[in-house]
Amino acid sequence: MGKPKPRRSPKQLLGSEGVSEVVVVSTCNRVEFYVAAEQAAQGFGAVNEFLTTRLAEPPGSAFFQLPTAAAVRHLFRVVSGLDSMVLGETEILGQVKKAYAAASAGKTTAKHLNKFFQRAFNVAKDVRTNTNITRGSVSVGSAAVELAEKIFGKLSTCHVMILGAGEMSELTAGALSARGVKSIFVANRSYDRAVTLAEKMKGKAIHFEDWPREFHDVDILIGSTAAPHHVLTAAQLGPIMRTRPDRPLFCIDLAVPRDIEPAVNDIEGVYLYDIDALQARADQSMNVRKQELVICEQMIERHAVEFGEWLAGGWTQAGVRYSEAVSGGQS
Repeated sequence: MGKPKPRRSPKQLLGSEGVSEVVVVSTCNRVEFYVAAEQAAQGFGAVNEFLTTRLAEPPGSAFFQLPTAAAVRHLFRVVSGLDSMVLGETEILGQVKKAYAAASAGKTTAKHLNKFFQRAFNVAKDVRTNTNITRGSVSVGSAAVELAEKIFGKLSTCHVMILGAGEMSELTAGALSARGVKSIFVANRSYDRAVTLAEKMKGKAIHFEDWPREFHDVDILIGSTAAPHHVLTAAQLGPIMRTRPDRPLFCIDLAVPRDIEPAVNDIEGVYLYDIDALQARADQSMNVRKQELVICEQMIERHAVEFGEWLAGGWTQAGVRYSEAVSGGQS
């Protein structure tokens, strides 16, 4: 075997002929190189060589390159959430800002990429402010959070209980946890799985048969068991709710068949939503976002033309992207 090639850092791209500026955007499902070079071919060649060295083989079909105008439009679409797995999501903007800040701190940017990324952030703000591309909840988890906030306001005082430890309940609880709920209890027929999920959520695992004892102070209940029958009925819940007047309970039933008897929704102070209702809210929001696409693309095109006019006569801006799909990843 030959001696392995040394790993190179993105900053070493600056040592390539004609390359003067570099920003690398790396997320769970994309790695993108934005390069300012005297000639496009020099930028493309430098990144291709860099990736070949890192991978010990040519990057292959997942690698594609965009010259000046296309690279500008691409970044503007990325930061605006139009190139994400979830249309209009805003997490990618923060990730790009961190990447740019790191490049700036590492002194790998100058006039061209500074102007480019600062304009991109302005584009993202313009799109978010003047369109509905980020409005509404487009997943079951985010729809649940939106409803919870309508019921309780801030979630920092809320206690959450999860019955079952499935993937959907984990995603929904994770969305609630990200909004700062006070505590999370996890009950599952397999106690080991309850412990595993509770550790992820920084919560407390309880044995499934013990969940009624912990229920009095619960504000949000997530049902996601595989039980063939209701695990929470109106007959069980009615007496509990009478001991906690003026304290609402939000029930999120993600199970099929249902964990929570529909009749609990008739109890004063109880709000029950099942997975179908939550998915319908999410679908409605997604349809609104899709209708905004034309407006967003028009705004991005205007900004791209303006930036192209500024760039005219200067160096070639080459954007090169290398993406490796990650199953279940979100940009």
